[in-house]
Amino acid sequence: MAATRATTARIDEKIEVGDERGSFPLTVTGDFDMAADRGRLAVDFPGGAISHLDEVFAGDTVYLRNNKNTPHGWNMLERAAAQSHYLLRAPVNDPEHVLAQIALMRRVTHSGQDTINGTRCVRYRGVLDHAAITLRLSATVREQADAARSELGTDLPVHAEAWTDPHGRLVRARLSFNAGTAHLTTTLSLSDLGKPVTITPPAATDAQPVTVTGGVLPG
Repeated sequence: MAATRATTARIDEKIEVGDERGSFPLTVTGDFDMAADRGRLAVDFPGGAISHLDEVFAGDTVYLRNNKNTPHGWNMLERAAAQSHYLLRAPVNDPEHVLAQIALMRRVTHSGQDTINGTRCVRYRGVLDHAAITLRLSATVREQADAARSELGTDLPVHAEAWTDPHGRLVRARLSFNAGTAHLTTTLSLSDLGKPVTITPPAATDAQPVTVTGGVLPG
């Protein structure tokens, strides 16, 4: 994870939420410079009431603009203040949050090799404990997770997989939760590692400060 945080990457993330009615996919794509804390992401949820969200990360600030409520201007939020309102979702889709969760994997085992983007990569498997699952969850969702854990008498069954390239950098991470009729899978893929990323944040005059985010798109 340290090696990955020191580089840049193309981000391709797929989030699938499913129940007895079917599966509902959401995608996050863009480019991110983890070392400089700068990036641009596009979040898409086909068929949603709000189907698209643009995000720009610039240091300590995240700028957000959706295709309904902020079609021309931007909202801006302190990055560290952002919280997640859904299990296994990163606050404002921050890919570095996924890296932080993967770094907390427990019971890690070597699980073979796979070819990803033409490169032979090592696969690891493990689990996430309650501290990793609830990392930066909003208070309401944390209470729900705590209650579910108490009812089960053990940590929620969240499995994690990580693939690393020959340079020891993460190229794919997958987090999955299955509770019978409900299931959730988040797969983050990183490519073009080391490729230069140039980000121009919105002008301050085009952004409205906010303290919280809501809805499925920002997580």
